[in-house]
Amino acid sequence: MQTDYLLSHIEMNLEPLTSEKIQEKEALFTSGVYSKRPVAIVRGKGAHLWDADGREYIDCVGGQGAANIGHANPVIAQALYSQAQILISCPEMFYNNQRAELEEKLCSLTGMSRVFLCNSGTEAIEAGIKFARLLTGRTEVVAAMRGFHGRTFGALSATWEKKYRSPFEPLVPGYKHIPYNDLSALEAAVNDQTAAVLLEVVQGEGGVNPGKSEFLKGVQSICREKGSLLILDEVQTGFGRTGKMFAFQHDGLEPDILCLAKSIGGGIPMGAALLSSRMGNLQPQVHGSTFGGNPLACAASLATLDYIQENQLPERAAELGAWFMEQLSNIQSPLIREVRGKGLMVGIELKQKVTPYLQKLMENGVMALPAGLTVMRFLPPLVITQDELSLVVSVVKKVLNSSIEGCE
Repeated sequence: MQTDYLLSHIEMNLEPLTSEKIQEKEALFTSGVYSKRPVAIVRGKGAHLWDADGREYIDCVGGQGAANIGHANPVIAQALYSQAQILISCPEMFYNNQRAELEEKLCSLTGMSRVFLCNSGTEAIEAGIKFARLLTGRTEVVAAMRGFHGRTFGALSATWEKKYRSPFEPLVPGYKHIPYNDLSALEAAVNDQTAAVLLEVVQGEGGVNPGKSEFLKGVQSICREKGSLLILDEVQTGFGRTGKMFAFQHDGLEPDILCLAKSIGGGIPMGAALLSSRMGNLQPQVHGSTFGGNPLACAASLATLDYIQENQLPERAAELGAWFMEQLSNIQSPLIREVRGKGLMVGIELKQKVTPYLQKLMENGVMALPAGLTVMRFLPPLVITQDELSLVVSVVKKVLNSSIEGCE
């Protein structure tokens, strides 16, 4: 298991580091803003990860949703290699062939009309908020409780969780939060100063909460009626994750602005804010990005989109996700309150805090995420097999039915 890692270090005349040594070194120099698990990941392939000591894991973290097409996918490696030999940087003051192809592809897949390319999910949200204010001449934004949209000031102001917000207050004024899936509360919150309603189609960090169809369609109707824009945050749900290429397609929604990132580039940092034809063109200089739309990321994204379509990953996520949720629902454990999700975005809500159970999963070879204090979240690469998911189910069953000290 360690062979590739060891060979790479020998070729570079570096001494291979153990997981413990890597952790010690990184702990000396890292900023401290991340809560780190006691493991050093050095290699991945498909839906599997390996640490520096050769230990193998089934990955249900999936790069926090950025690894939909799997780790070390050779399609992405080849796209990056080929493009890096031609052109890496090309700001949007110039036209570029890779960018042009990608923008056309994204519009074709989404039904949107225009694309602003950037580098991350929070940047896509910031762009969406700025464009909404600019296009409507209004200043207020309505978002949802338990929603998560990013950590820069505009996106953070739309994010609900107090622990993210409190250290940086005062935040951007003009934001309101309503209970998710509560249409009457949203209707009361939207007024003639509301530039946009910003929502996740499935809340990720907030507990893997799918939006009800009647709620999402109702939000769209209210926005149309009151002249506000509908911004959908598909940073985590996009690119096949929920069983459609994009989650809004389950309910036939027509967003005014669509924010994308994570798996858009097959793991390469990238984001995008797409505008519908109703928005028209934006004026030059109102926003920008040095690295946004660079040819290297665009080449990776084009290869990713082709791979997703050619391998029918949305359909695969729909089928495997339904099977996975059924298997998890069949686990008999007094700890489980509810299993929910859409496609291969799955959460198990527990009756206790989830952290010790995630640690125990990792000790048994499965990586998973929290979603709030009590939800165990699974975002495996969409290339994962049913046999691999079956092993995940077995480990979850074992962990939830084992006695874990300190779980109270």
